[in-house]
Amino acid sequence: RLGLAKWLFDEKNPLTSRVIVNRFWQIFFGNGLVSTPEDFGNQGALPTHPELLDWMATDFIDNGWDMKKLAKLIVMSSTYRQSSTINEKKYRHDPENIYLSRGPYKKLTAEMMRDQALAISGLLNRKIGGKWVKPYQPPGIWEELANQIGENKYRPGKGADLYRRSIYTYWKRTIPVPSMLTFDASDRAICTVKRQTTSTPLQSLVLLNDTQYIEASRILAENLIRTTEDDPSIWIDNIFKQLITRSPSVIESDLLMEIYQSELQRFKEDENSALELIQIGDSPTSQNIDKSKLAALTIVASAILNLDETKHS
Repeated sequence: RLGLAKWLFDEKNPLTSRVIVNRFWQIFFGNGLVSTPEDFGNQGALPTHPELLDWMATDFIDNGWDMKKLAKLIVMSSTYRQSSTINEKKYRHDPENIYLSRGPYKKLTAEMMRDQALAISGLLNRKIGGKWVKPYQPPGIWEELANQIGENKYRPGKGADLYRRSIYTYWKRTIPVPSMLTFDASDRAICTVKRQTTSTPLQSLVLLNDTQYIEASRILAENLIRTTEDDPSIWIDNIFKQLITRSPSVIESDLLMEIYQSELQRFKEDENSALELIQIGDSPTSQNIDKSKLAALTIVASAILNLDETKHS
């Protein structure tokens, strides 16, 4: 074991550093400089930019294997900071962006999707370390699938534990977290170094109906109603900017305003539906707030959260 450890991190063995650098590159760009992260051998793919990979691997070792510095090096590069907008000429010559002619446009992972929603709403608990936690989960799954010996009932966390980062989520190998599995998280039955990326109607259903995402949308809407002037157009513009980091177009603004007005009218006619919606989740709702406006803006926030641009980085 000692010999293996010394070999892995020997300065004359660049493999470990190259693999780590490639994984980081894959996280930020969607594909690694070596497109087969599971195989750096003779049967794997050749690096698209061998000199860049060699330099980064050497720099990584020289800087004491500092992962934060490596991440900063990548995100501060002009390559990463390029626009992801693609034109016909670039797509024709480089459809897979092998030559890095544009910035990355890749789908967020299951964990990133949840953490993003919590962070934007202000719910994210940024505590580092500690015991695992159990976020919201549809009822009955454990009772059906868990071994009847021992704990076979899912007991969600309480308070701030519900909003801890996804990395701390309790994971039972035989019963994966359903919302994360829908967003292509690995079931952990085998080691997975590169996840598949799919786009299915189930993902939209999770974003529109899962307790965690509805609650995040509601808290985001509530914060804006309480802290800004009473103007739906300002609320919608703020939500759009926070989730997508750009202002909405005129067409987008008009469509979202139409959704807001339609939902506001519906909730005014059916106050019980508004109350039922804004009570989803454990976080309390402010008592001195217009319930119909909050419910309508929650629907709008949920719709923006479900846009394709929101789900990509």
